[in-house]
Amino acid sequence: MNRPSGRVLIMTAVEAEQQAVLRGIGDSDLFDVKLAGFGPAAAAARTAAELSAASYALVISAGIGGGFVGKAEVGSTVIADRIIAADLGAETPDGFLSVDELGFGSSVIPADSSLAEALTDAMLSAGINVNRGSILTVTTGTGSAEKTEALTSRISDATAEGMEGFGVATAAKLWNLPVLELRTISNAVGPRDRSAWRMKEAFAALEAAGNILRRVISE
Repeated sequence: MNRPSGRVLIMTAVEAEQQAVLRGIGDSDLFDVKLAGFGPAAAAARTAAELSAASYALVISAGIGGGFVGKAEVGSTVIADRIIAADLGAETPDGFLSVDELGFGSSVIPADSSLAEALTDAMLSAGINVNRGSILTVTTGTGSAEKTEALTSRISDATAEGMEGFGVATAAKLWNLPVLELRTISNAVGPRDRSAWRMKEAFAALEAAGNILRRVISE
């Protein structure tokens, strides 16, 4: 793995995620953990502002999220191979067309494969339940079986869902910086059932992920 030769910017949506990551990385001075806000637009703008203010070698979007059943169970961690703006496109009588299919750009930003592999291997070695796959960025959280099926039929390796990754990745891409996204799973993607969400477990997993991340980056 080609480890970053400079500081690492980690963007989380909310303060609870930020604090979990900070507990995990401890007193390392290699990382800045900043708030991205809620949703891809805020995440892109705030990440761009941070990248304008300081020099970084790597950008990471980190937080909790939903896991697709059979791909990522509650309490597990997902590391992105691809960061996908899942609802960026157009509805048509024949179904959804992505911006790629419309010819207006790309809805996919690849994650840094070398770092994703190294981080996955380190988590597996530590006994952490970790999966790789596409992490979807949505502007409306998936809350029905029909929408879940539509997403997985279009994106076969959809593994987790969040709301900020593509925004963070878009800013990183503008600065020609490698990017990574990781999500720890608090709930299953599908019909909303807040009573089944496991926030405590997801935040504990996010703290553990921060600890492994520090070890991988610092080695």
